[in-house]
Amino acid sequence: AGPAPGSASGGGAAAGESWYLALLGLAEHFRTSSPPKVRLCVHCLQAVLPRKPPPRMEARTHLQLGSVLYHHTRNGDQARGHLEKAWLISQQIPQFEDVKFEAASLLSELYCQENSVDTAKPLLRKAIQISQQTPYWHCRLLFQLAQLHTLEKDLVSACDLLGVGAEYARVVGSEYTRALFLLSKGMLLLMERKLQEVHPLLTLCGQIVENWQGNPIQKESLRVFFLVLQVTHYLDAGQGKSVKPCLKQLQQCIQTISTLHDDEILPSNPADLFHWLPKEHMCVLVYLVTVMHSMQAGYLEKAQKYTDKALMQLEKLKMLDCSPILSSFQVILLEHIIMCRLVTGHKATALQEISQVCQLCQQSPRLFSNHAAQLHTLLGLYCISVNCMDNAEAQFTTALRLTTHQELWAFIVTNLASVYIREGNRHQELYSLLERINPDHNFPVSSHCLRAAAFYIRGLFSFFQGRYNEAKRFLRETLKMSNAEDLNRLTACSLVLLGHIFYVLGNHRESNNMVVPAMQLASKIPDMSVQLWSSALLRDLNKACGNAMDAHEAAQMHQNFSQQLLQDHIEACSLPEHNLITWTDGPPPVQFQAQNGPTTSLASLL
Repeated sequence: AGPAPGSASGGGAAAGESWYLALLGLAEHFRTSSPPKVRLCVHCLQAVLPRKPPPRMEARTHLQLGSVLYHHTRNGDQARGHLEKAWLISQQIPQFEDVKFEAASLLSELYCQENSVDTAKPLLRKAIQISQQTPYWHCRLLFQLAQLHTLEKDLVSACDLLGVGAEYARVVGSEYTRALFLLSKGMLLLMERKLQEVHPLLTLCGQIVENWQGNPIQKESLRVFFLVLQVTHYLDAGQGKSVKPCLKQLQQCIQTISTLHDDEILPSNPADLFHWLPKEHMCVLVYLVTVMHSMQAGYLEKAQKYTDKALMQLEKLKMLDCSPILSSFQVILLEHIIMCRLVTGHKATALQEISQVCQLCQQSPRLFSNHAAQLHTLLGLYCISVNCMDNAEAQFTTALRLTTHQELWAFIVTNLASVYIREGNRHQELYSLLERINPDHNFPVSSHCLRAAAFYIRGLFSFFQGRYNEAKRFLRETLKMSNAEDLNRLTACSLVLLGHIFYVLGNHRESNNMVVPAMQLASKIPDMSVQLWSSALLRDLNKACGNAMDAHEAAQMHQNFSQQLLQDHIEACSLPEHNLITWTDGPPPVQFQAQNGPTTSLASLL
């Protein structure tokens, strides 16, 4: 939280200036009281200035006042005034780097908070230019300006700065901080989908991390950063099986870190004085990528288990730490668990969690702008689950308008196509959508999982049109791809639809060979809709084959699944949050009016 008012070193306090030390001591006493007595601390510091102290003392006092006002009050104008004076005065004083660059760093942070980004950038550039003889501050200011460009979505400028930082760290002999710069650059290149540049960069990072001999916690945290990038790269590519070795290494790595003690030994190279994330945040992040993998691969009970652990940890951390990254973690976890609930037949819970995401987004405009498209996508998925197809279409259309993320765009288009297929009378729009996600040529993204889903959607459409041989070709492609990467939900959906096709064609034996494993897989996931569909097919198959006992058992299962889904459907549609399905514009609504029971048809659901 900036320099402690008590740190008088370099403050120019001679023996005759005991009044300064006394005021400083008092200010520090008030600042560190529990709770801090901010007003009294500010009074003590303000009392220094009327005495016309020497420039060093004056600059440091302005910095301390600016820091206290910035961190502990909402008095931005006064904080800005003091920090601007500290920056101005300290530039005239030789060997006064800490005050000079702390003032520049804090002042640019404050400018960004006030949306004066264009004032913050030149300030940081100047500070970077004059800090080249001070490795710690030069690196820190480069990181800060790169982050500012990232928040503005100018990833090219951010990558350039991180590249400059990596080269500077190499020159000053800090391989550790060089790795941090390069890993950060790798993260941005992954966000930009510049995969040709990512691969050699990650290879270089892997070598630097392995060869670096230093503080074990710092080394392991670099390894966590490196492995998180590798895991998310695989997950973005929809490769649920290929990711497993990396994910296992990452989980082992975080276990190692949790057994290591934070050594208080400071690195000898001042350029090494950085760390990527606190240990506790890394733990949550590893839970988060584990949840992402479990969701993609269709291990939904595992996803639920790790989400519960991560959310508990987050609640504890948020009591002591207001870091915005924690809210981002929370929203991403909720987004994944909401999808799990919709698959496992817990729509009412999913809806309440969607409402929770809305509330988190209300507290942070940046969080909302980053997650608005995902929020409308989740509402679209919820609408499909309660058979509100018009609302689903409106939600997906809104999400498409809000996203620039290619994978999310392809995911939304795939789900919107499924809505048009169910509605049965939207052929023109459907053909246009299917052309944009054609898995046979020019598929818009590199995701294995989304391409497999696009084959499934084609198969579903061909099935509804009665073109069964074509449907089988598409579904076999999906099966081949989903088996290759352990995408269990797509496997289950393809098997049951193939079973349905063989049933319609009168090939009962082949139908049974598809439906039985589909049912087993759906029970393992568990996927409620596929269980409902499979049990209905098993009932009809056994009836057609004269197996009365098996047909009765399947009918009973179908009845149980129908009842569970129906009760959940009624509960969800009765919740006041159900009104969220009509929200398609602006920030999320604050309040919900209660409804008088469900307003949706259950016919296609059952």
